[in-house]
Amino acid sequence: MTSASQPAPARPTSRDVARAAGVSQATVSLVLGDKWRGRVSEATAERVRGATQDLGYRPNLAARSLRLGRTRTALLVVPALTNEFFARVYTGAAAVAAEHGFGVVLYPSPDGTGPARDPFASARAALDGVIASSMAADALGALHGADLPLVMLDSDPADTGVAAHVNLDIADGMRQVTDHLLALGHRRFIHLASAIDSWTFAVRARAVHDAVQGAPGAVVRTVPAALDVRAGREAAEHALAAPGPRPTAIICDDDILAAGACKAARRLGLRVPDDVSVTGFDDLALATAVEPELTTVRLPAEQVGERGMTALLAVLDGRPAEPGSLPVHLVVRGSSAPPPPRS
Repeated sequence: MTSASQPAPARPTSRDVARAAGVSQATVSLVLGDKWRGRVSEATAERVRGATQDLGYRPNLAARSLRLGRTRTALLVVPALTNEFFARVYTGAAAVAAEHGFGVVLYPSPDGTGPARDPFASARAALDGVIASSMAADALGALHGADLPLVMLDSDPADTGVAAHVNLDIADGMRQVTDHLLALGHRRFIHLASAIDSWTFAVRARAVHDAVQGAPGAVVRTVPAALDVRAGREAAEHALAAPGPRPTAIICDDDILAAGACKAARRLGLRVPDDVSVTGFDDLALATAVEPELTTVRLPAEQVGERGMTALLAVLDGRPAEPGSLPVHLVVRGSSAPPPPRS
């Protein structure tokens, strides 16, 4: 004879947590909503968290969203996930979001960099805010009038209508690269520039030209290329084979273009770095996959995502976002060396 099935134990409620912690339900809500600082003590918050864990309590986020008028969902708009940098940005944003009970919906622009289909048409009512890379700015046209807070990554801080900006110190990164090559003795440069019309690449171009102009006898020529290895190779090959004294260093806007520049040098029978130095930007996995390994600028991609999500949470909570740009730093590897003698 089988025994009658026992009823499932009742799911613990916030009232149970409050009773176990010896506090009010309002205090439980403050702690679990991460709004307790300045309102309850650290010891009380820790007691609530302990009771929550002991009871196995899980907030009903759907009900909570209805009360707050929020869905606890952010949209992250990036140009493409084929670029490792933006995958790492997502990783950082998602980690911070998860700590605060938020989800992140990822929207990569279909063709990588250009205009995208409207990602907001059906989802507008289901979003609390948007985090977007400036390289995917064309995908944001439909956002105007949607009344959603927008946090921009790697974008012009002078742009208005944006709730917060999260920037890297891109100009300093390019100065570090150029100063490194100047200190090695280089004076004839190619700037292999991304052909994408974006604030971040405009900043890189200005920084290179400003640094070179400050060095006596130094010259730089900008050569644009689409952001892929083949385009970088073709543009660098033409620039290196052009009449006149050959440049001794190629400063690239991105590691992908730098990989193309290294291929161009080999096709012309040149050695990197003996005949020509090549530098990248981003420090993707590609930078250590090529030979010689790339001298490049390391960008803290996950921190960009973390800071972007933190900024959106601050805006939603009525607080100012953290100011200041994230620092970047030069990583010197085998692709840069002094110019060849008598160059």
